[in-house]
Amino acid sequence: MTKTPTPPRADARPLILKTHGLERQDDYAWLRAENWQEVMREGRAALFDDIEAYLDAENAYQQAVMAPTEELQETLFAEMRGRIKEDDSSVPAPDGPYAYGLKFETGGQQPIFFRTPRDGGAETILLHGDKEAEGKTYFKIGNAGQSPDHTLLAWAYDDKGSEFYSLRLRDIATGTDLDYTIENTGGGGVFSADSRYLFYIRLDDNHRPSRLFRHEVGTDPAGDVLVYEEKDPGFFMGVGKTQSDETILIDIHDHETSEVWMIPADRPLSDPVLIAPRDTGVEYSVEDHGDNLYILTNLGDAEDFKIVTAPKATPGREFWSDHVPHKPGCLILSHTLYKTFMVRLEREDGLPRIVIRRLADNVEHQVAFDEEAYSLGLGGGYEFDTPTIRFSYSSMTTPARTYDYNVETRERVLRKEQEVPSGHTASDYVTRRLQAPAPDGETVPISLFYHKDTPLDGSAPCLLYGYGSYGISIPASFNTNALSLADRGFVYAIAHIRGGKDKGFRWYKDGRREKKTNTFTDFIAAADHLVAQNFTAYQRIVAQGGSAGGMLMGAVANMAPEKFAGIIAEVPFVDVLNTMLDETLPLTPPEWPEWGNPITDKAAFEAIAAYSPYDNVAAKAYPVILAVAGLTDPRVTYWEPAKWVARLRATMTGGNLLMLKTNMDAGHGGASGRFDRLKEVALNQAFALMVVGKA
Repeated sequence: MTKTPTPPRADARPLILKTHGLERQDDYAWLRAENWQEVMREGRAALFDDIEAYLDAENAYQQAVMAPTEELQETLFAEMRGRIKEDDSSVPAPDGPYAYGLKFETGGQQPIFFRTPRDGGAETILLHGDKEAEGKTYFKIGNAGQSPDHTLLAWAYDDKGSEFYSLRLRDIATGTDLDYTIENTGGGGVFSADSRYLFYIRLDDNHRPSRLFRHEVGTDPAGDVLVYEEKDPGFFMGVGKTQSDETILIDIHDHETSEVWMIPADRPLSDPVLIAPRDTGVEYSVEDHGDNLYILTNLGDAEDFKIVTAPKATPGREFWSDHVPHKPGCLILSHTLYKTFMVRLEREDGLPRIVIRRLADNVEHQVAFDEEAYSLGLGGGYEFDTPTIRFSYSSMTTPARTYDYNVETRERVLRKEQEVPSGHTASDYVTRRLQAPAPDGETVPISLFYHKDTPLDGSAPCLLYGYGSYGISIPASFNTNALSLADRGFVYAIAHIRGGKDKGFRWYKDGRREKKTNTFTDFIAAADHLVAQNFTAYQRIVAQGGSAGGMLMGAVANMAPEKFAGIIAEVPFVDVLNTMLDETLPLTPPEWPEWGNPITDKAAFEAIAAYSPYDNVAAKAYPVILAVAGLTDPRVTYWEPAKWVARLRATMTGGNLLMLKTNMDAGHGGASGRFDRLKEVALNQAFALMVVGKA
């Protein structure tokens, strides 16, 4: 008989914390390394011995418990890999004399960037990801973009998982990098019109993107010029370019407020010009067309956003004039300006559509689809003077399709259809959209995917996925990995809960700050509805979420543990209160608009304390739990899931299985290679199958 492994126990080292006159005891605060900045950069080598020993013990326990599923994991991995076209390639995007794209080689883990002459011809490899990754346990390319004169490639990489990117410049003619590296950047750069200068952002020691620099190509980066510094630690910074390539944009924002500065791309030494000063709660993003700006904003009562215009010469709010008015319930997600038309992506009644507006006369038409639930995305082409846009479409049963669409003739040309080498018959599967009643009378959309032969009598297991934060909506898109579960009788479900923007901006506002608990009760309502409609049963539901969705997992495990057989919590943001109270952590100040600031606001402290998963662990039976962490993760630090598991193990009753897996060589996104990531998915799926007795 196989001996059951003994789970590790973390030492309880009580620390008394006092906030707003209230005391809390944290027995596992010691798992947060005092030298956490060093751990982010160096990984395991910087860990204190006791922390490393605990994480290693948890990893060993997880491996021992899951050892009986290793053959299943290998089978799942082989299935998922078999659905990937290994020598896949994107449809190259034209840019002047060339067309740029990326591809993979058979067996390759990393992308290869290439270009061809615009009308076809010999391919030039610009960047070979697998060759650059040789000898590294982690490697991720952050961005790779060509200069306007097509002689240089600016590319960035992260080889720790910490998201501190090293930026390099490559001479395309010779295929070699210039003899210097710009360290600690945000992952990419933007060239001036003459290709002589590169604008990029540096991160500070606490991982905050706070300073924009101008680099003159070929010179020592030590002499780079500081163009703009954002001193408020509550704001992120980004740099980009308009579709016309005429304007460089400095985007300053948190989760509810934005401010944009502009620099003419053909006058890169100019000082940045402010478009409109930040005003709490007002968001805006900018495109240009000739002498005018086209601005997407929620100014005034435009909760679901509108598009306004303003002269470049006088861009302030007093000169903004409505161009596309606000329509309640119809959320404008993005807009792009081309020479003769504007394209916008919007969502109404939970479904996306593309709207084309001809600039000459403002006549509009739509590009939409008929399926009950689907995903739609706009491709970012390089060119401004073009009648063609590129978009992608998929549904939970339909593989992704890439189309070129001529806005003048309205002709739609299929350029690529996702291949599933091992085969896929869409008619063997069913996709549905349900509406679950929430406790307050709202209805929560649920996207469903299952095999047509799955019995709908309550006996089927279900994987219920949720996120519900930052306004992020989870699309009902094709997911080859989900086929492995569907083929084994699972109903795969996505709960489109509050905190996302699935039903407009209001849906987001009703799931953040003091209304955050709506996110959790919506997810539980989705589980209730699936059971009520006989799609599954409580003892057959495995819930899954990552990052802020991992916080969701921790919250519902506390609130309704009896309604879930298992929980998969990937890089879970579960120590919410302690993190929001620590303004030195990388993302804390910019997160306060999303969660509230418990340092200055006692009501926010009490609201977060009431749901923070770590702070609400109790002596009760929990579902079977698998928590996954990344050691160098700057977004959800490794100690959050480590502390949560330690407290659960010391507190919970019932004896259910509890595991923590920490990837000691990666950060927030897990393994960087496309196949290594599948091994992590296979572990999650094997866990789900094990929980419902199908392993």
